[in-house]
Amino acid sequence: MSTTESLSAPRAAGVRVPDFFIVGHHKSGTSALYEMLKQHPQIYLSPLKEPRFMASDMRERFMQPREHRHPQTLDEYLALFAAARPEQRAGEASATYLWSHTAAARIAQLQPAARIIAILREPASFLHSLHMTYLRAHVESEKDLRRAMSLEGARREGKRIPRRSHLPQLLQYADHVRYAAQLRRYHEHFAHEQVLVLIYDDFRADNDGAVRTVLRFLDVDESASIEQIDTNVTTRTVRSHQADDVVYAVTRGRGTVARAAKLAVKALTTQRLRHRALDVTRRRVVMASAPAPDEQLMLELRRRFKPEVQAASEYLGRDLVHLWGYDRLD
Repeated sequence: MSTTESLSAPRAAGVRVPDFFIVGHHKSGTSALYEMLKQHPQIYLSPLKEPRFMASDMRERFMQPREHRHPQTLDEYLALFAAARPEQRAGEASATYLWSHTAAARIAQLQPAARIIAILREPASFLHSLHMTYLRAHVESEKDLRRAMSLEGARREGKRIPRRSHLPQLLQYADHVRYAAQLRRYHEHFAHEQVLVLIYDDFRADNDGAVRTVLRFLDVDESASIEQIDTNVTTRTVRSHQADDVVYAVTRGRGTVARAAKLAVKALTTQRLRHRALDVTRRRVVMASAPAPDEQLMLELRRRFKPEVQAASEYLGRDLVHLWGYDRLD
């Protein structure tokens, strides 16, 4: 479903397509914004967060066992919006769309009048939080962010990819903070008034004000009552991938020992107790408190990505260099 004709056909046929897209980034308030907008009676959001369908360069290396399957066809994708009422604004939130090189063009093909919402975060703190999240999700296995970023070249060639990493393309950390280039891809297809760029600091400092800005942007009632939700701050990480692999194997019943263990556990407990026990095991044995950022590495990253921050500042007409403290780098 990559051609202009195939993506524009549903709209021409009167099929409901999304009106707006929260395009990213991860760890920058997109989940909180999604949950808050879901409360608005004039807004309908895809019940599956992160459909990722419009990012054709985000196909998975293998299918992950999950409760909700990502849509594989255009019909499956559009079915996510079938329950939206005619008077509602329909939308979705896939935080990888800002990273994607294909999503902007595909969204424009499907819905030229789409409204786009992006949230940008200071690069060093963003990459630290993103790395912690990838460790938890088994996208990443290298616990040290500096070493993980040093592997980008090898991983671009398909080497040093973690065994359970279903989306290895996301391990190109530096690509995530090319903010000006990412926004330019959207402005190539959408007028400036169709693209709203929020700054994570503003979202954290004035949650309600940022949400009201989004409601005005979407042309819905900005006075609606919305319960404020704090942005998702990563506080836990994986202590041991080996221990997590054992829990994962027992959960899925993979391998001779794991299958035997799972059968034995099933024979003695209810499904609810099994899930509770595995959850407790993962929290107590597998997980640990996320470490504080390595301040020397944070300084190195800020120096490295200062040109990106300067480019984003110039592109947006906002002094992110001063806001994020990049003017104080020695």
